[in-house]
Amino acid sequence: MTLRSQAGHLAPVGKHDNRNSMKMKRLKGQAKKKARLRRKKQEHKAAAVQSAKKSAPKKAGKAAPASAPEPTDAG
Repeated sequence: MTLRSQAGHLAPVGKHDNRNSMKMKRLKGQAKKKARLRRKKQEHKAAAVQSAKKSAPKKAGKAAPASAPEPTDAG
């Protein structure tokens, strides 16, 4: 006897054996897909934050000349 069977852990049998069923494959695939999408979303957010931090000073520099007073017509 193995240590596993001595401890009372038996392999699932029949309808309880869902290790490689189509349902479990779908669920595992969906979990992987969602994890992949979450990871991509976090990477995208991090990249956006990095680019925003880099481009923030440039925006402030461009905004200063645009706020110069406009010439008015005296005539």
